[in-house]
Amino acid sequence: MNLRDLSYLVALADCGHFGRAAERCHVSQPTLSAQIRKLEEFLGVTLFERTSRQVALTPAGEAVVARARRVLDEAEALVAEARGRAEPLAGPLALGIIPTLAPYLLPSLIPALAAAHPRLEPVFHEDLTAPLLALLRDHGLDACLVALPVEEPDLTALPLFEEPFLVAAAEGDPVTVGDPVPLARLGGARLLLLTDGHCLRDQALTVCRLAGAAVPAGGDFRATSLETLRQLAIAGRGHTLLPALACQRPTPGLVLRRLDPPASREIGLVHRSSSPRAAELALLAGTIRARLPAAVRALR
Repeated sequence: MNLRDLSYLVALADCGHFGRAAERCHVSQPTLSAQIRKLEEFLGVTLFERTSRQVALTPAGEAVVARARRVLDEAEALVAEARGRAEPLAGPLALGIIPTLAPYLLPSLIPALAAAHPRLEPVFHEDLTAPLLALLRDHGLDACLVALPVEEPDLTALPLFEEPFLVAAAEGDPVTVGDPVPLARLGGARLLLLTDGHCLRDQALTVCRLAGAAVPAGGDFRATSLETLRQLAIAGRGHTLLPALACQRPTPGLVLRRLDPPASREIGLVHRSSSPRAAELALLAGTIRARLPAAVRALR
């Protein structure tokens, strides 16, 4: 029995499916299945009840998995303690990042991290907030760059920066007359939104509710990327709200305006409250704050 076997055990308990657990552990399904069977034989108990539809823990399996989680946590803490004493922010670091941030922040963040922490090996995983937080809880990530607030008892959020929203619309669109644009003017025009699951969609709706704007039932466009929203706005299909980092380069045919009063979102670095790398992640947050693009404002 080794730590790898315990990681397979925990993955299967979390996923409830051999295929998904094998994918999470980056091994083949037969390999994971064989190792689980060997572990059961070694321990002399049946850990999982297997049916054609699902895999469920037995009472003995629940007790063993609970202890396995503690063993893996302690092993992770041991490695982090040793590495942290040798040199903080060195070696692999798995970071999640949301799609409305990744393409606009990473081009400046990656070289900044390389300059400040040359032995750090960041690995970025791009996804929506909910899947990232789930992966973070399952120890698949060390931390996530997401929009705040994230108010969950097992997670700690370190504020990084405030990012303003800008109104984006085609040239000649009445909503862009003047700069800044009064929030109240957003009402009555078609609002272009990201699809459900994107936190930026919820934030844009919150801004528009403050303006008294209503989204026409069934009439709004729901895109999966900011670039789609940008092109729809240029085509005159409506207006949208874009975060400032996505607006650093001018786009022909697109007019950008500030809001009055200003509206923004906060971005933070979120990690497990129990993480043995908490001190390193606080150092990472400080590095990010010190090397931000001019379009955003650092938060302390």
